[in-house]
Amino acid sequence: MASAFQSIDRAAEARAELDAYLALNSRKSLLRFLTCGSVDDGKSTLIGRLLYDTHALFEDQLATLEVDSGKSGTQGPALDMALLVDGLAAEREQGITIDVAYRFFSTPKRKFIVADTPGHEQFTRNMVTGASTAELAVLLIDARKGVLTQTRRHSFLVDLLGIKSLVLAVNKMDLVGFSQARFDEIVADYRAFADQAGIGEFVAIPVVGLSGDNVASRSASMPWYDGPSLIEHLENVPVAAKANGKPGADNAPFRMAVQWVNRPNAAFRGYAGQIASGVIRSGDDVSVSRSGQSSRVERIVSFNGDLDVATAGQSITLTLADELDIARGDLLGAVDAPVALANGLDATLVWMAEERLVPRRSYLMKIGTQMLSASVDAIKQKIDVDTLVRSAAESLGLNDIGECRVELDRAIPALAYGDNRQLGAFILIDKVSHATVAAGMIRAVRTSTRTRAAEDDEASRIVWIGGASPARRGTLIDRLKQQLQVSGHPVFVLDGAALRDLNEDLAGEPSGETVRRARSVARLLARAGVNVIVDVAGGEADAHPGKWIDADAPDADASDDWVI
Repeated sequence: MASAFQSIDRAAEARAELDAYLALNSRKSLLRFLTCGSVDDGKSTLIGRLLYDTHALFEDQLATLEVDSGKSGTQGPALDMALLVDGLAAEREQGITIDVAYRFFSTPKRKFIVADTPGHEQFTRNMVTGASTAELAVLLIDARKGVLTQTRRHSFLVDLLGIKSLVLAVNKMDLVGFSQARFDEIVADYRAFADQAGIGEFVAIPVVGLSGDNVASRSASMPWYDGPSLIEHLENVPVAAKANGKPGADNAPFRMAVQWVNRPNAAFRGYAGQIASGVIRSGDDVSVSRSGQSSRVERIVSFNGDLDVATAGQSITLTLADELDIARGDLLGAVDAPVALANGLDATLVWMAEERLVPRRSYLMKIGTQMLSASVDAIKQKIDVDTLVRSAAESLGLNDIGECRVELDRAIPALAYGDNRQLGAFILIDKVSHATVAAGMIRAVRTSTRTRAAEDDEASRIVWIGGASPARRGTLIDRLKQQLQVSGHPVFVLDGAALRDLNEDLAGEPSGETVRRARSVARLLARAGVNVIVDVAGGEADAHPGKWIDADAPDADASDDWVI
């Protein structure tokens, strides 16, 4: 009987210890960070060492690591820490990171989510994905190689994505004899680059990821270094507010994008979403950006019950005193700080697809909880992240970064990325393949619609072929089409056959309505970035917008007249 009571007491103690542990962890702050840098700088090994030294591994994981290290490891009989995050077969075969790997660990002071990002230039888009939610970046540099091109590239991207807390981890110090002179030289080289790139302050730490020197504890091999270990710095660095990654974001106005209209029954209508910035209290007034209407918050509903107050980062459901027209994608905000509606954006694009960007082609845009159509109206300049030189460009290729003017198919509430990282970022999706082709950051919002310059540029993509002789028109069209295709421009011949289904309701004879429809279709194709050759009967006065070429004219074969 006594043993039974003892078992009950031990169970109660275990439950009490577990409750205390969970309560302690719930009060810990969370830091999201990433590791980045060039290939073979030791990013995966460093994360593996962090997991190992913070006792974040279970016994079965350690046993698996021992087996994997013997099969495909690179450290001989020792444990290969990189295998803890390099899980893909291709990664282990090539010894490089390809995909983004996320790992969780904690210390007595703080919880961490770390993203191990690839260093190879080919996978820069994966690095951007990992950095999109990070608040701090650990930039690794191989002490033997120093500052490399990819080091500068990742530094520029980290700064571009609004990550202001930067740790410069000079790794593999054991391979340079733990030399303070070499460490100081690398730090000086990087500081010169950072000043040129406009990157702010950074903390430099000499480490050895393989053995753990200055990772979780101070290194006896580098007595000349008197700064914190990497873990000490990560535990004590201020955590920026989730709203926008900048100190003081708690004072930002309340913003919440509606993700779902929660209507379980006729007695309840709530608007669910994650608070992007600010604080909301029961009784506060909120406005709907799209309509400008406002109402009072009656309840703040959460998974754990009703709340009196909710802050940035929390997922909640709001009920309002009035029944307003609110749908997914609407933005709820403070009534004294309304968000302007924009139908145009100035944005920085990171192109992530093998297929090049086609200006004026329609893409899907996912921004916040909204999905709409958008097109890149113009590329203002392309940024060479290796040299920081900005130059003119007509298109963007894989991993290119450009400052672009984006047009939207409707007005939406939008905020600059510098004001709110969550609501100021977006992605572009190809409408045919449904592949994500670009990540974007809003730099400024515009309320104007299409510009006169854009309309003129569309007209320059359209040429109308006139003339009484079908043979002459056909010859001219073939030559013009071939010229455009050879130069790499997409081209479409808009003739009676292409418009047959559209004009099915007409009598079949050329008419003003035929020309009007052809003109509208040509405009749409030109807006999507396609050069259009129109072979539809109609007078020159009816042919605009675009260029008119009379195939029967003596100079119709002049190549200058073909150029669109």
